[in-house]
Amino acid sequence: MVYKKIDENQIYEKYREEIYKQVKNDLYAQSLGIELTTFEAGFAEAKLKVQSHMVNAYGTVHGALIYALADHAFSAACNAYGKTSLGLSTTIQFIQSAKVGDQITARATEIKRNYRTGFYRIDILHGQNLIATMEAVSYRKDHYFIEMNENL
Repeated sequence: MVYKKIDENQIYEKYREEIYKQVKNDLYAQSLGIELTTFEAGFAEAKLKVQSHMVNAYGTVHGALIYALADHAFSAACNAYGKTSLGLSTTIQFIQSAKVGDQITARATEIKRNYRTGFYRIDILHGQNLIATMEAVSYRKDHYFIEMNENL
């Protein structure tokens, strides 16, 4: 049996809108006010304005909120090819804080991807200031979550 190698960049190009609809439909991210602002093959950017209920006892943005923003960008980037991808592991470093009213942005960039795993770096910024960085690994299942025809 001969297997044809799938060009996942072609899948992204052909089915971008269907994939985008699926990855942006994250009810948890929506409930936090996270907005997916850039969606490309292997790259995603998400933004959030820090509200008063999102800070810790010290008046700075809660680490869980920074993590949720980074995780949403990571999820969009690693699922951009239409193949079901799940977070396998993450490591986050908190560098600087943000406060109420600040707009924070997470940028997820694919470093390497193969059949089973993907490796990503997610930078979380306030303006040009790096406030956190996350390294993440995704597990790529055999399943594509969009309907595709065979002509790729």
